[in-house]
Amino acid sequence: MTQALEQRAAGVKLLILDIDGVMTDGRLYIGPDGVEFKAVSVRDGHGIKMAQREGITVAVISGRPSSAMEHRLAELGVKHVYLAIKDKLAVFEKLMTELGLQAEETAFMGDDLPDLPVMNVCGLGLTVADAAQEILDQADWISDKPGGGGAIRQAVEWMIRARGGQLTAEQD
Repeated sequence: MTQALEQRAAGVKLLILDIDGVMTDGRLYIGPDGVEFKAVSVRDGHGIKMAQREGITVAVISGRPSSAMEHRLAELGVKHVYLAIKDKLAVFEKLMTELGLQAEETAFMGDDLPDLPVMNVCGLGLTVADAAQEILDQADWISDKPGGGGAIRQAVEWMIRARGGQLTAEQD
């Protein structure tokens, strides 16, 4: 890691996450009644709570609706949740205005082409190990973990260390 990249990580005040392929492994589980299920990592959930304790606001911008993820994000205390979004960049800009932040104070973790517009304007573009090649080519930081497999936790730990923070054993 370069010192400049760690300084950017240290300045993150808002972490924005995609769902499918970042919080999940990208697979959809659909029951016979059409109800959708998603598998998520409890480690990533803990990572989100760690970020919040560190003073980093967490938001989600996803292209798909998901009542299962609405429930999980509410459990985690994520207040800025935007689902079924076609234009992620417009929501990103709205969020910046609402929170009074500059783009360089943000990090976005995405995994596929719809995430590129936000990754290209945010302060820090993060991605998972199994992201689309175009995302891997553009990302500032790449987890060695796949989507749904602890990549969010790894990114948060890196940002906390970059700030000089300590990882703690606090329970969620």
